[in-house]
Amino acid sequence: MNAKERLEKVIDNIEKVIIGKRDIAELSIVAMLSHGHVLLEDVPGVGKTMLVRALAKSVGADFKRIQFTPDLLPSDVIGVSIYNPKDMEFHFRPGPIMGNIILADEINRTSPKTQSSLLEAMEEASVTIDGVTMQIPKPFFVMATQNPIEYEGTYPLPEAQLDRFLLKIKMGYPSSKEEMEVLSRAQVAAPIEDLTSVISLEELLELQAQVRTIKVDETIRSYIVDLSRQTRQDAYVYLGVSPRGSIALMKASQAYALLKGRDYVTPDDVQYLAKFVFGHRIMLRSEARYDGITVEEITERILAKTHVPVKRLVGK
Repeated sequence: MNAKERLEKVIDNIEKVIIGKRDIAELSIVAMLSHGHVLLEDVPGVGKTMLVRALAKSVGADFKRIQFTPDLLPSDVIGVSIYNPKDMEFHFRPGPIMGNIILADEINRTSPKTQSSLLEAMEEASVTIDGVTMQIPKPFFVMATQNPIEYEGTYPLPEAQLDRFLLKIKMGYPSSKEEMEVLSRAQVAAPIEDLTSVISLEELLELQAQVRTIKVDETIRSYIVDLSRQTRQDAYVYLGVSPRGSIALMKASQAYALLKGRDYVTPDDVQYLAKFVFGHRIMLRSEARYDGITVEEITERILAKTHVPVKRLVGK
């Protein structure tokens, strides 16, 4: 069974629980294959938590949930060293971050100090307690959620934290037909309880390694750089996409190509993923709000005016 077939099995398994959101499942898998993380922004009740649980079950991963609240401490996330009087030594008690797939629920409800405790974990896949660095088990994937409607009692994520997320995704409401199907399935039982793994963690690690072998032609790399540089030069933008964002777009494009059964990246891959990679990295000036300009419009405009490589890429 090739990579595309194995990944389609995972997506099909998730769709047993999450109706009509195949594109969201694909993007989540793209981030996980790229060793990246996802910021999932949407209103309550559209299936954000269920999506993460379904993904974890589908790959047989250790799932942990962190409910972020204003009184949550960094030690509640990464763990703490506790003194044992019997042997007169400190022993590390791991926090919920020490898992494979982590749901950071309502991440913007906790203090900046606790938010920052995720930075090292998300960037280095490790945590440091009392000067000792411990690696987080692989694979490691964080999907954080935030509610875009409620702002009272929230702490907006700083740019440095946002930049650690590979993709920002919005699920949206289901269609009438899809919502009817949700009700039909929920009437009998909770579909998530019957979900089983379709690939192993070892297979997932193999797929992550395969992503690095996906070819990225020089023209594609140049295209990604051009797109990123255009965001820094737009009159409405005061903070454009950083080189880390360019790397994120390249890695996501490699994973997406693998998902689609190719061993090379195309301009279409880059164009499709750009809005998910750039959306949370572009900070607009106040003039943009006055003129009704959104980040989505900026991204679409940049994609439209940036020269697209036309070199034949098959086999490159």
